[in-house]
Amino acid sequence: MTAEHARLTEELRRLRARTGLSLAALSERTTYSKSSWERYLNGKSLPPRQAVQELCREADEPDGRLLALWEIAESSWSGRAAAPAPAPAAATSAAAEEARAPETGRPRRRRGRLMVVLASAYALLAGGVALALVLLPDGDTPGDESLPASAPYSLAAQCRAEDCEGRDPMRLVCGIAPDTLATYRTATGAHMEVRHSEKCGASWARMWGTRIGDRLEITVGGPDHGVRVKDRADTETYVYTDMTAARSGGTVRACFSPASADGERECVEARVGESTATPRPPSRR
Repeated sequence: MTAEHARLTEELRRLRARTGLSLAALSERTTYSKSSWERYLNGKSLPPRQAVQELCREADEPDGRLLALWEIAESSWSGRAAAPAPAPAAATSAAAEEARAPETGRPRRRRGRLMVVLASAYALLAGGVALALVLLPDGDTPGDESLPASAPYSLAAQCRAEDCEGRDPMRLVCGIAPDTLATYRTATGAHMEVRHSEKCGASWARMWGTRIGDRLEITVGGPDHGVRVKDRADTETYVYTDMTAARSGGTVRACFSPASADGERECVEARVGESTATPRPPSRR
């Protein structure tokens, strides 16, 4: 069992204890059998996404945070996050690295505390599929763009190519079943992925296993779009950048900058249309 899977299992056990339901009673109230729940709650197998949603429903728990943990566990379980690229033999001086301004290129800045950074929970509803966006700020969030009126009832992309530039992939329905162009584990242990939506013609990057102050940015030769880990809630799930337009054959570059002053920036590149588990050798620039 991976560390991510173990953490998800612990949270599922906590929720099940809150419900007070036996495994038999849980199977009666959900679409999964008693034996299935025994495997899920003992970490013998990774539960389906819907099982996590159903347990959250029974425990009267918003499912955003648990679905974020599930995505991270599923990424490790499937092997997408298990093949880190080798670090280069020659290290470069961290002092020579230019300082990167936080949130570079973002057209807006979320000022409220982001309790759940995952906004990719697309919940199955009776009679259809709805987009469930889970963002729970403590304060005002001026500048956040509104969802198009059709978004909760449509899985059609809400932008394309340049129209997606600098915009949120989850809000614009680009985050459904994207391609993973590259997966990389940094020297600090953080995981980063380069993601791409063919239907939207745009890419973005995400990271988890991070520390407060870690930064991530993405570019396809144009504007940089970045995100910074702001608080503990961010470290417990994952954070992602805004999108940048990326056509087939284009090279996407993602760079991780650790919070530590003596840490080195690590960058990876991936080509759109060439989904691989391991990116090209990382650079420090």
